[in-house]
Amino acid sequence: MDRKFIITAFVYAIVGMSLGIFMAASKNHIQFVTHAHILLAGFVVSFIYALTHKLWLDNSSGLLSKIKFYVHQVGIFLMSLGLFLLYGGIVAAETIDPMLAFSSFAVLAGMILMVLLFFKSSRTAD
Repeated sequence: MDRKFIITAFVYAIVGMSLGIFMAASKNHIQFVTHAHILLAGFVVSFIYALTHKLWLDNSSGLLSKIKFYVHQVGIFLMSLGLFLLYGGIVAAETIDPMLAFSSFAVLAGMILMVLLFFKSSRTAD
């Protein structure tokens, strides 16, 4: 599971940095909120999850770990897409708000599942 999270973290880093470079080159920073969410919620949180799995969790292949991985990934993907559409003026806020709300709760659920996994783990740091 740590490898899955580190790979997705690097993908989010590439996407977030690419969006940042595009904004700088175009001198249009309208997507800065999307850029920040991709890098923080996508890259940083996924990277922290990878480290947590590698260092402390002994149940990385369990069903709860897999559910957490996919809940987080779906949440981040929908959040990034929704913010991109919203701040790009492609979709109205009233239309995209339900997707953004769902994605926010999915990311929160992923964090709650991580906390549960951490507390359930019998492995301790050296």
